[in-house]
Amino acid sequence: MSQSLDRALVLLNELANGPRTLDQLAERVSVHKSTVLRLLRTLESHRFVQRSGVRYYRLGTSLFELAFQALDERDVRRSVEPALRALNAETGHTVHLASYEDGEVIYIDKYESRHNVRMYSRIGRRAPLHCTAVAKVLVAAMPQDQRDAVARSITYEKMTPNTITTPREYLAELARVAERGYAVDSEEHEEHIHCVAAPVRDARGVVVAAMSLSVPQVLLDLDGLLALVPTLLDASAQASAECGFTGFGRSN
Repeated sequence: MSQSLDRALVLLNELANGPRTLDQLAERVSVHKSTVLRLLRTLESHRFVQRSGVRYYRLGTSLFELAFQALDERDVRRSVEPALRALNAETGHTVHLASYEDGEVIYIDKYESRHNVRMYSRIGRRAPLHCTAVAKVLVAAMPQDQRDAVARSITYEKMTPNTITTPREYLAELARVAERGYAVDSEEHEEHIHCVAAPVRDARGVVVAAMSLSVPQVLLDLDGLLALVPTLLDASAQASAECGFTGFGRSN
């Protein structure tokens, strides 16, 4: 192993604990300050380290950029698979994962119900924006101007007697979803099927997917499904953690 590279990595690990002086860093790697200063200058030139005041050094922006790039390259579907599988095993109901791509919400994963009554859905199928819980979660996470644009773009096909049919109703529903942190589809997409969905966030706190529980009414009424919302939210929190989310205190 390169001795200089090894020392540079030790310095970065030390700076991860907070700003340090040149003397502290030299003591950490047990070399003369002039050697540490050369390493720091090299790291500083690539923005891995930056000066903090007159005496201190701290981690630079390049490290954070690399970390976010690495997280962005992770396959969300693969990352959240354990949480989806656990939710399906715990509840026995159909679990979906969906993402927003180029103006459409697409189902990207599915775990079937253990019951004989199955839902007609499949990976790769589009989820209507105005009447599915996963789509409501994904659109509700957008800034208001984007929500407005989506609401104007929708053709409000009336799928069931409960389907939202106007932009005004849709935007009001999105506001409720954003406030409570989950969405409900009460027989809006398919009659006798209801669904609840919650967001999956990445390291920045950005909603990158939505996960849902879907149940035929013959198996569980709406009140029974709503009783499972805490279980769904726990699963979405676990899925978000697998995507690097550590809470709004650090992500916002």
